[in-house]
Amino acid sequence: MATKLKIALAQLNPLVGDVIGNTKKLIDVRSKLDEDIDILVAPELYISGYPIDDLVLREDFLDLVEKELNNLAKITSDNKSAIIVGAPRKNANSIKNSVFVIEKGEIISVKDKHELPNTGVFDEQRIFEKGVLENCVKIKGVNFGLPICEDIWKETVTKKLSQSGAEIIIAINASPFTLSKYDERNDIALRRVKETKLPIVYLNRTGGQDELIFDGSSFSLNYDGKKFSSLEEFKEDISIINFEKKNGKWIGHGNVKENSSQYERLYKALVLGLRDYVKNNKFSGVVLGLSGGVDSALVAALATDAFGSNFVQAIMLPSPYTGEESLNDARDVASLLNIKYSNLKISEAMKIVDEILGDFKGPNFTAGITEENIQSRLRGLLLMALSNRYGYMVLATGNKSEYAVGYSTLYGDMCGGFAPIKDVWKTDVFKLCEWRNKNFSDLFKGPNGKVIPENIIKKAPTAELRDNQKDTDSLPEYNVLDEILKGLVEEEISVEKIVTKGFDRNVVEKTAKLLAKSEYKRFQAAPGPKVTNKAFGRDRRFPLTSGFRNWN
Repeated sequence: MATKLKIALAQLNPLVGDVIGNTKKLIDVRSKLDEDIDILVAPELYISGYPIDDLVLREDFLDLVEKELNNLAKITSDNKSAIIVGAPRKNANSIKNSVFVIEKGEIISVKDKHELPNTGVFDEQRIFEKGVLENCVKIKGVNFGLPICEDIWKETVTKKLSQSGAEIIIAINASPFTLSKYDERNDIALRRVKETKLPIVYLNRTGGQDELIFDGSSFSLNYDGKKFSSLEEFKEDISIINFEKKNGKWIGHGNVKENSSQYERLYKALVLGLRDYVKNNKFSGVVLGLSGGVDSALVAALATDAFGSNFVQAIMLPSPYTGEESLNDARDVASLLNIKYSNLKISEAMKIVDEILGDFKGPNFTAGITEENIQSRLRGLLLMALSNRYGYMVLATGNKSEYAVGYSTLYGDMCGGFAPIKDVWKTDVFKLCEWRNKNFSDLFKGPNGKVIPENIIKKAPTAELRDNQKDTDSLPEYNVLDEILKGLVEEEISVEKIVTKGFDRNVVEKTAKLLAKSEYKRFQAAPGPKVTNKAFGRDRRFPLTSGFRNWN
């Protein structure tokens, strides 16, 4: 009867679809483990990557997954560590989200996910079939319960595992990051521990995949609820935990990492999401318009921290309405970040477009929004031209507040391959800038110290598309706007309920109207990393055409 166990937790960053590469990485990890490691654990759907969407419906893809699982099994013929790993599997006419136990040259057990999430970014009921309630499995003489991610968010699965004789719970996960997720996971795991009186090991993947970010942040709790292990945030990490059986209870030992602050997590998440998206799509660097404003300054800092100064090209694209202050601030950002910086004036191009349009001025023509948008679209045109010329991805620099109310130009400042702060409220943009000026991490490739001039953070936001323009000419102050938008977007509460919180009815109704009118713009926007509980994109899905009105 086993009284000691040594388990290696592999918090890894798989690439969706790279079945061979993901498997090879796991084999490499195993080859470097000490001889006395009993079990190596990898995350949910590690072999295929996650989310796999309709890729998992391809027969050739599933055949490749099966082939690599068999190759993984052959590796374990050396009688060293067993492997617990997640992968999709064909089962008659359905597909399951499964956890495989591999030991001594063969797959000794397969357990299927029972609770399939189908809200927000999750579409698992669309592609997977629900598994039955599973019993535990014996590995190295110990009974393990092996729930998969959502399986521990309700008591049903862990209760069944406990009743079937499980001694230790190992939950493999592909749980996306949001600002609230860290505490939510810990609370859920603690609840399951209290119910089952069993230790729980929570292993999560890390890395960016399209609009999702996986923070890792894996952890382990003993049967009394005390945390005995935690892994790095936003990094690949291999951690060894030791279990010892005393008085009939398994006690875990490991290392616990210090917790990060909210804005540290948010900034790191944005860096990782940007880095993996650009890298995995094979772009050699990024280019962005640097306006002298706070949004583009933050995006420039994120890009520099993601890739290093040599791989970021910043372009100032001034019009006749661009002030000297903005020119100076943009130069200062580029200097602090030590990134490549160029100045391309669009004044002559504006004149040419105006001449081409000629008499096409409409029956009630007055100069205004058309001319403003032409400036933005000329900038987008030039940035895309530079992207084609140098092979760099264009980064859009709009924030969530602007995207929500349509304070952005389709095919203009919305143009780009990725929008790093698309899910960041304007009020948080300022706080992230302040955080980065005072903090640094070994995750970052940019310079240590202040990277965003104080003047950029303090000055009134402006699009500078006309004389003396300020954002507040069209919008309420951002501290008011963001709170209204959080109610409309993230909480999905009514105008009436928001008004009862003390907000001006006219402002709330105007904001609701702008939100609805801009749906078609957001549908065509570049993808960006999800960091809040409800992001525009695959998370929040509204009809583009709707007769519903929640304003007078």
